[in-house]
Amino acid sequence: MAKDYYSILGVARGASEDEIKKAYRKLAHQHHPDKAGGDEKKFKEINEAYQVLSHKEKRAQYDQFGATFDQGQPGGGGGFSGFGGFNPSDFQNWNFQGGFQGGDFGDIFETIFEQFGGGNAGRKRQTYQQGSDIETEIDLTLEEAFFGIKRDMRFKTHIVCKECGGVGHDAAKGFSQCTRCNGKGEIRVEKKTFFGNFAQVNTCDVCFGRGQTPNKICGTCKGTGRITDMKEVKVDIAPGVEEGQVVKIKGGGEAGERGGGSGDLYVHIHVKPNPVFKRKKNDLYITKEIKIADALLGKKIKIRDINGTDFDFSIPVDFGFDAPFKVSGRGMPYLGSSSRGDLYVHFSLKMPKKLSKKAKELLEELEREL
Repeated sequence: MAKDYYSILGVARGASEDEIKKAYRKLAHQHHPDKAGGDEKKFKEINEAYQVLSHKEKRAQYDQFGATFDQGQPGGGGGFSGFGGFNPSDFQNWNFQGGFQGGDFGDIFETIFEQFGGGNAGRKRQTYQQGSDIETEIDLTLEEAFFGIKRDMRFKTHIVCKECGGVGHDAAKGFSQCTRCNGKGEIRVEKKTFFGNFAQVNTCDVCFGRGQTPNKICGTCKGTGRITDMKEVKVDIAPGVEEGQVVKIKGGGEAGERGGGSGDLYVHIHVKPNPVFKRKKNDLYITKEIKIADALLGKKIKIRDINGTDFDFSIPVDFGFDAPFKVSGRGMPYLGSSSRGDLYVHFSLKMPKKLSKKAKELLEELEREL
C-alpha cells in the first residue's frame, strides 16, 4: 500500500507549495534526530514525503499513480510495478482502438526492452545504493550574514564504516564466485505484462553485480559499508547570504552502501531579525533620533555601521525629512562581490519638552529670518 505523503506532512491534497514547505520545516524541526525526543525514522519519512510533494513533476505522478517512477516506488506500492520503473506517461499518446498517435510505436517497445534487459544480457553492472540527501536549517544573526561564517554542524546519520573503509568486507580475505548468479552479476526474471511476457535482467541482489561475494563480511557494519553515528560537516556561509537561501554541501549527506557515493547536505538559511537594522535584499534601514537644532544647523550625524564601525555624515540644508536619507555603500554585501547595498536612515526629530523664554525669543527671531 502506497504511503500517504499528504497525511505524513499533515496537509490537504490541494495544498500550495508554500503550505507544503512550511509543514515540512515544522515537522523536520520537531522530529530531527539531534533534538530531544527526535525520531530518525519519522524524520526520514518526512524528508521522503517532502522530496516528492515539493517537486512539481513527482507530485503530479504521485497524485495520478500513487508513486513516482524515476525513483522506482518510494510510496511502497501502487503504480505499475510490473514495468520495473517504466513510466506509464509514455503511453499517453497510445490509442487502443486507433493505434499510436503522434509518435513512433517502436520507441515505446525500445524503451520497454531497455528497461527489461533486452540487448544487454551478460553485461555485469555493479550497483551500489547512494546515500540520501539531508536537509537542515541554520540560524544566523544579521552580523553573521554580513561577515559570513564557517560553522561545524553535527547530526546523526549513516557514515562510512571505519573498520572496512566503507566496502563492507575484508578485501584481504578474497572473494568467491556468487552462487546466486553463478558469477554473471545478473539474474534473468520472466515478467508477465498486458503486452505479453518479457525477460527482465536484474542486477544480482547478493553480489550486487560483481559476480563475486566476499569471503569475510565486516562485522562492524554487517556488510553494508556504513554505520549510524554522528557526522560533522564544515559549512562555509558566504557574506551577504539572505533569508531562505540554501547552501549545498556536496557529499555532506548520508553515506552510501558498500562504497556508494554520499548524498548531499542542503542547509536552509534563516537570518534572525535585528533590533536596529531592517533588511530589504542588500539594503539596510535604520531609524535615528536627532535634535531639531542639529538638523537645522547641519551638524554631523554619527551612526554605527552593521560592521561595528562608526561613521558620520551631514544632512543637506534642503533635505526633506518625509523621506529616508540614503548613505551609499553602507548596506549588506552582494554575494561573491566586494560591493555593498545602501543604508537608508529615517530621522525622528526630538522635540524639547519645555522651552525657556530665551529659547522662544530665538525661535521667533529664526522664524522671521526664514
